Amino acid sequence: MEMPPKSPDGSENEKSPQSKELITSNTGSTLCMSSRSESVWTSASRSKWDIYHKPVIVVSVGAAVFLFGMVITSLSYFLQKNKQVYKMCGPAFLSLGLMLLVCGLVWIPIIRKKQKQRQKSQFLQSLKSFFFNR
Repeated sequence: MEMPPKSPDGSENEKSPQSKELITSNTGSTLCMSSRSESVWTSASRSKWDIYHKPVIVVSVGAAVFLFGMVITSLSYFLQKNKQVYKMCGPAFLSLGLMLLVCGLVWIPIIRKKQKQRQKSQFLQSLKSFFFNR
């Protein structure tokens, strides 16, 4: 037979894992942490690479694909064998590389603007908490 716990003050000998979790956890902070990403709540600064690594990778891949397209396009002028294939594939790689290159280059100022807005927002929140928590 299963015996229910005697009292919630901890006088019973064996506690279930669920009751231990409920007693020891801070539900308010747990809810806040789970509702948003940790980067919003932590004040640790991120390195430049952590912030800009995605657009740098996109720019690098775009530049490589663009250069590959230039090589393929130039091969259509120098080689007579498979000329039609080079003429079709070269411009396709050129346009794809240029698209990735431009997207990455536009992405960098957007990230800078977001970083400035986030810094302003954190500053205004600290001012608000300073004045209203008195």
